[in-house]
Amino acid sequence: MRSIRIGAGAGYSGDRIEPAVELAEKGALDYLVFECLAERTIALAQQARIRDPQAGYDPLLAARMQAVLPICRANNVRIITNMGAANPPAAAEATRAIARKLGLAGLKIASVTGDDVLERLKTSDVALDTGDTVTGLGNRIVSANAYVGARAIAGALAAGADVVITGRAADPALFLGPLIHEFGWAWDDWDRLGQGTVVGHLLECAGQITGGYFADPGVKDVPGLARLGFPIGEVREDGELIVTKVAGSGGCVTPATVKEQLLYEIHDPTKYFQPDVVADFSQVTVEELGADRVRVSGGRGTPKTGLLKTSVGYLDSYVGEGQISYAGPGAVARGRLALDIVRERLALTGVAVNELRGDLIGLNALHGDARAEGSEPYEVRVRVAGRTETMAEAVRIGNEVETLYTNGPAGGGGAWKSAREVIAVASCLVPEDAAKPCIGMLVA
Repeated sequence: MRSIRIGAGAGYSGDRIEPAVELAEKGALDYLVFECLAERTIALAQQARIRDPQAGYDPLLAARMQAVLPICRANNVRIITNMGAANPPAAAEATRAIARKLGLAGLKIASVTGDDVLERLKTSDVALDTGDTVTGLGNRIVSANAYVGARAIAGALAAGADVVITGRAADPALFLGPLIHEFGWAWDDWDRLGQGTVVGHLLECAGQITGGYFADPGVKDVPGLARLGFPIGEVREDGELIVTKVAGSGGCVTPATVKEQLLYEIHDPTKYFQPDVVADFSQVTVEELGADRVRVSGGRGTPKTGLLKTSVGYLDSYVGEGQISYAGPGAVARGRLALDIVRERLALTGVAVNELRGDLIGLNALHGDARAEGSEPYEVRVRVAGRTETMAEAVRIGNEVETLYTNGPAGGGGAWKSAREVIAVASCLVPEDAAKPCIGMLVA
């Protein structure tokens, strides 16, 4: 039975580049997929595009393309990525410029747009999962991008694209698109689409399934994490998947690493809502075939809902933060005193804070004082963070922490401060016809 090989070249925007190069060189791939877009990432990208119409795509796109384009062209590997973020056409133009510089004449680069539904939603009273509505956000709204499916990706591949660059596509759709293109799966073959979604879900986070996020020293030991290999999916025409990696690369592929990734971000395993299908993971089986070879089958599906999840980015507030360290005898007591001083100073000087948090990193920053047991640490780092309505007020929080240098307690060092706006993300559902995916094609 015919099969293809798909490599996962990235699991998030800032991921390592070397494992993708290794996949392109040694993975005997048909496709290399870079999944680089998180919920908040695209809202920040939209802001970048507003400032510069030629920006708004992934900042590592150029570095990644320069690293893998020549290898992929030589090995006949096609690239699919959502690094287009808020500006797939500009990302495609940048990729074409890189291809021309590298002498890769004739390379076909497709951009997929249509996920941006901001204009349609601006006057909408669609309910958000926060309890607000889109119109209730007023002029604070920054972006609204629907999770589109695999259809345009498959269409771009059918049109001969060597590189497909999308915006906000559903993560598994980046992998489902080439499966539909290669195997001719029908758009209502729900079980095949469901199993294809299993494939995408397992591969989309790259190094997570090869032991990266799995590793826990002494409990779940993973070899060679410094040169972790990213996964390869060998996918048969019936959707059966074998997860593996490049021989000799770091990490591991085991039933346990696969099962942990299968459960990642899943609520109801019988109803994993996607633009193309409602996937059912409840009958999935995982079987070890040998070293770093695990077979996965049994994904099912039911008809899609006709609704698309949409991420709405909006300006929520501002956060000011300051940090300073204390070490040696009495470090914890001096850290607690520092927190008390900053709280009192913020009140005395009238800093308008909606929410304020003070932590001693190394003691109680994650689980609170109730979990601060055992011997007292030799060093702690004070962190004060507050949420405000203006940038000016946010700046004042970090300034107060910095003044601890000379105003006590003794021995503070390594002060750091920042102030930034907070882009929050809310979700809503829109009819699938609100997003109109469109394919653009450039030739190097």
